[in-house]
Amino acid sequence: MQKTQQIKYNRAGQKVVSPEYLLFEAPRQKQFMTGSEVVKEAVKRASVDASVSYPITPQSEAAHLIGELWAEGYVGVYFRGESEFSVMSQLAGCSMAGGRAITTTSGPGTLRAMENFPMWAGSRLPLQLVLMARGVNSPLTIQPDNLEVSFLLDTGCMIWHAETAQELFDMILAGFVVAEQPDVHVPLITVIDGFFISHTREAVMLPPDDIALPPYNPYISPIPPIDMEMPPGRFLRDPFVMKSNYTSYATHASWQFEVRAAIERSRPYIRKYLKGLVEEFGDPEGEILFIASGTAAAQAKEATQMLIHDEGIKARVLRLKTVRPFPAKEIEEAVKGVKYVFIPEFNVVGWLEREVRNVLYGKTNVPIIGSPKVAGGMTMPPEIIVEEVLRILGKEVKHVP
Repeated sequence: MQKTQQIKYNRAGQKVVSPEYLLFEAPRQKQFMTGSEVVKEAVKRASVDASVSYPITPQSEAAHLIGELWAEGYVGVYFRGESEFSVMSQLAGCSMAGGRAITTTSGPGTLRAMENFPMWAGSRLPLQLVLMARGVNSPLTIQPDNLEVSFLLDTGCMIWHAETAQELFDMILAGFVVAEQPDVHVPLITVIDGFFISHTREAVMLPPDDIALPPYNPYISPIPPIDMEMPPGRFLRDPFVMKSNYTSYATHASWQFEVRAAIERSRPYIRKYLKGLVEEFGDPEGEILFIASGTAAAQAKEATQMLIHDEGIKARVLRLKTVRPFPAKEIEEAVKGVKYVFIPEFNVVGWLEREVRNVLYGKTNVPIIGSPKVAGGMTMPPEIIVEEVLRILGKEVKHVP
């Protein structure tokens, strides 16, 4: 007699399906929505146990919409913290107790909560933070700018950078899958450029909302969760500081390396669930190479098309989907045969330029031009990028007066 497979459902009554089915196989329908609304749709299908919020522009709407999901029964626990620091601390407690947890923040809120992010990583918590990047004071601004990413690069968290609302949706779901792998199990910061993505409506393909990811299983994690059999003392039993300095130093040093090694172990999962750490666009033989992420990559793609069709200049884009882990090998391969590398960015410090220069140091003689850069809410029309390329090449500027 043939056995029928039992269908499993989560607490919201959604059918539990495999990540592969949800991300790649389920039928999808086109919707027209903002990045903030996309966050709600992703969380709705993620079997989330907990979310803590604190309003700060431009992520306030996303936090509010997650609250609506809680009221509808899709999120187990939801409340507002006293501050951004409180939110990140409280969310850590939710994860330590074995829950799948997510929150959102932006700009100065990131800096106020900064101490928590290396704590998340050191505690091996597979939390997810959706960062809607914006300007950092001073002077006071709420305009688009991703300077704050530079402060997060060495916290021990994975960092992915979405170009579109569609990619944000897919990254949130894939993010839980990758972060919760037992040999990874570190936090993920999913970045979008605020306002450009969070408040702009675009076409997004969504799977049915009656299916969802399998719930998180905390008992396969490298650190046991706090429950009735694992008291909080488990995390602090025999503190290193009460032993010897040598033991303390050795333990902390080895753990720092282990956290970063865990990020490196995420690469094969990222290749599977994001279909690679990078995306290539344009003429494969392009002698002008743009290396970019997020919204800057979208503008670089338009500039590439303009260079090819209007100027007869072969160009291409290497778009980085992930910043941590950093796609060093992909960058090294991409620069072979190019004459110039341009790195357009939406921040004043050029954190991506620094990362690329570090990877390529001593490995290539190709000139690296860390521009154009815009900051503080300025846009980057593709004409500006084209103008920069033409200026470096010593050609006449045609598109920008």
